[in-house]
Amino acid sequence: MEDMPVPLWTPSPERIAASRMHDYMQWLQREKQLRFDSYDALWQWSVDRLPDFWESVWQYFEIQSFAPYAQVLDAEKMPGARWFGGARINLAQQMFRFHAGDEGAARAAVIGKSELRPTVQLSWDELRRQVGSVANALRAMGVQPGDRVVSYLPNIPETVVAFYACACIGAIWSSCSPDMGTPSVIDRFGQIAPKVLFAVDGYRYGGKDFDRTDVVRGLKQALPTLEQVVVLPYLHKENRIEGSRNWQELLEHDSAVRFEELPFDHPLWVVYSSGTTGMPKPIVHSQGGTLVESLKGHALHNGIGPDDRFMWFSTTGWIMWNSQVTSLLVGATIAVYDGNPGYPDLGVLWKFAEEARLSVFGAGAAYFANCMKAGIEPRSLARLDRLHTIGSTGSPMPAEGFDWIYRQFGPAVLLASISGGTDIAAAFVAGCPILPLYAGEMQCRCLGIAVYAMDEQGNPLQDAVGELVVTKPMPSMPLYFWNDPEGRRYHDSYFSTYPGWWRHGDWLRITPRGGAIIYGRSDTTINRHGVRMGTSEIYRVVEALPEVLDSLVVDLEYLGRESYMPLFVVLRPGAVLDDALRQQVAASLRTALSARHVPNEIFAVAEIPRTLSGKKMELPVKKLLLGMRVDEVASPDAMSNPGSLAYFVEFARQRAAQQEVADAAGAGPA
Repeated sequence: MEDMPVPLWTPSPERIAASRMHDYMQWLQREKQLRFDSYDALWQWSVDRLPDFWESVWQYFEIQSFAPYAQVLDAEKMPGARWFGGARINLAQQMFRFHAGDEGAARAAVIGKSELRPTVQLSWDELRRQVGSVANALRAMGVQPGDRVVSYLPNIPETVVAFYACACIGAIWSSCSPDMGTPSVIDRFGQIAPKVLFAVDGYRYGGKDFDRTDVVRGLKQALPTLEQVVVLPYLHKENRIEGSRNWQELLEHDSAVRFEELPFDHPLWVVYSSGTTGMPKPIVHSQGGTLVESLKGHALHNGIGPDDRFMWFSTTGWIMWNSQVTSLLVGATIAVYDGNPGYPDLGVLWKFAEEARLSVFGAGAAYFANCMKAGIEPRSLARLDRLHTIGSTGSPMPAEGFDWIYRQFGPAVLLASISGGTDIAAAFVAGCPILPLYAGEMQCRCLGIAVYAMDEQGNPLQDAVGELVVTKPMPSMPLYFWNDPEGRRYHDSYFSTYPGWWRHGDWLRITPRGGAIIYGRSDTTINRHGVRMGTSEIYRVVEALPEVLDSLVVDLEYLGRESYMPLFVVLRPGAVLDDALRQQVAASLRTALSARHVPNEIFAVAEIPRTLSGKKMELPVKKLLLGMRVDEVASPDAMSNPGSLAYFVEFARQRAAQQEVADAAGAGPA
């Protein structure tokens, strides 16, 4: 498919020798008499001998358990695999193995900064004290293992404390970012019957204050199972929420950290991934699966350890927040930032990276693209000599983005581009510190992940684009969906296309070098800068407007171009799609959902294409707009209004012509 390209980056012998991946391979040779001459051979063993590999992760990282496991894996089946049966663990216990004694008082565990606050720092000793105090306060409120505790907090140190306090107890954590509106939060938290809510009264973003007291009051009323609301005054000096408790009260009585002894598959958190229909999917992951996957991913693939300072810019509504806080499990210091990464300019995160003395810095691919387009030169803005790894995810990064990173930072830095998902709270394909890096591709398939590009018949493809499919279970796969007792929604979300195999919904190509390229979504779920969202959420808001009868939205995301999300609306007779209505649509989506849900453009159409059963034909329209022929995407006999496709055929033709002009001129997306 392509000639062998020249590597953009090659690790030095010294870097390889110092890597945790190399150390792990040496450990395998020493302890297991297993010698691998290449990463590819190591990966193949890790998926061929799945129980042996994951047992080696447990042993190499010396995971502590209150009771031993009886077996690593009961059966290689999906869904329903049971991992490390018999073991009793606590995820938070792993974190507090590091930096004890005198070192714990001096070494930073969490560094935080926001538009509302100057830089603050929690030492490891202070983190332990606060986690113990909050966990004890939650127990006093009646919180027990399995109870749900939900968070409407931003990316600040208190959120990290609250999460690990829940993990100590065995309470199940769930989080929404405060920029999400009331309906969107209720759609999520309302499904899981929470007992306690942590919330802020507002936040500052882009220099503007956003008061959320009314939202928090609305959540109190809309979530009848809430027994306690704990408010952190963040925007205001005092708590203005009636009948709530102050965050500071929870810290008034020092308590030793006490860890509940939990089964490996005890639920850790509920995260949400939106599909094309229905409510957001409430996905439950386990404490144990998250623990072993985090140790493997952070230490082996990302090269993060106890001497590192790590930040991945995120909101608390994105799975990368979860990923960042679990890097504490390898003893790293984390740095968290709450605010607009472009305010007052795109240099703000790079300057924070210098201030926090980061060695690993990650963000969504769109952030790096924005820096590149704005002519930002990070090393002219900040001293970044400590950086050894830069991480990227959220959407495909084009080769130009890779080139920009290396023009700015040179060979001292590894660009660890990764792709995974909220659904597994992990990466399928990622970086590797012992392999060369080629522009535009991720370096490898992750250890223990049997991931392939498949054709429609389930045959693996080499150097060709196919569906991203996982053929063997992973410890971090969902335990189940909440309120899905028979597992039907879980099964239909991932296992209906290839029975017994996980279909993720991404286009993937495995290169001849063993690397991977992600080409965007293969279904109609929207992926805006790494945050997956369902079209049904958008329809509920847009079609509630009196002027709108019907609507359809698609996300045209593909390699080398920004996400482009057009919204098509059918208007009531007499209504006009003028600037005022466009602004009303955007404002409604921004308020009820988030700014990410706002489309790039809005178009009025006569009809939305529908099947004979009345379903919106999102995927056929998306395929049309991506360049496929109309006879390849839809059968007129299967449609209730086949004439409606004519508009979209013409729209696709005009769009393609505009893109050709833009490409010829060297511009971005038309």
